[in-house]
Amino acid sequence: MNDTFFTRRSIRKYAGKEVDNGLLERILTAGTRSSTTGNMQVYSIIVTRDQEMKRRLAPAHFNQPMVTEAPVVLTFCADFNRFNTWCRQREAEPGYDNFLSFMTAAIDALLVAQTVCNAAEEEGLGICYLGTVTYNADQIIDILELPKGVVPVATVTLGWPASVPEQPDRLPLEAVVHHERYHDFSPELIDDLYAAKEARDDSRQFIAENNKQTLAQVFTDVRYKKEDNEFFSSRFLKVIKNQGFSL
Repeated sequence: MNDTFFTRRSIRKYAGKEVDNGLLERILTAGTRSSTTGNMQVYSIIVTRDQEMKRRLAPAHFNQPMVTEAPVVLTFCADFNRFNTWCRQREAEPGYDNFLSFMTAAIDALLVAQTVCNAAEEEGLGICYLGTVTYNADQIIDILELPKGVVPVATVTLGWPASVPEQPDRLPLEAVVHHERYHDFSPELIDDLYAAKEARDDSRQFIAENNKQTLAQVFTDVRYKKEDNEFFSSRFLKVIKNQGFSL
């Protein structure tokens, strides 16, 4: 297995070097070989290289610097527009204006996004996944002029790394892998699984900076608050409905 999988990290600072069109096309082609429901390929990838377009997209991603600094920004979309159009042109009436179909297309898009990331990293490029796309999907729809049936679900910045940051921590395998059936977590096992994460210097720094008692409180009270989750959930559900998918 390629060591890239075990050494990967998110790259947020990029060297001032463009990504060759041929290389980018090869990476995107690799992405299209991803698994896809029913071989429908109900996704689209919007490639943004133009600096003005990046500047327009930046506020939708809370003005994270890598959006304008990366040579390439990729927006992965759940897309039934193309498939629906093909069906109608072939005298077949599509029935894909529902939540299941949205989920099908979103899964397709995320599979492609991960394959593109893997292919890019194998070529020495760096990537950073931006989850902010679902927070402000309505803004991205307007900027990229996405028609009905198309919803952005992930954005990835891509370019040559300016530096190699420390690799982020991960929970041990037993925290995420269950054999034969789901095994729930005892208080003792939770303590064991999260001990290394909680003992890290950066975790202790997060706790101190935010005046909290535990790392979990940093997540629940600061980084991903209940009221924020509910607000952006409501907003994204409205986007999905406005784009033609019933809920």
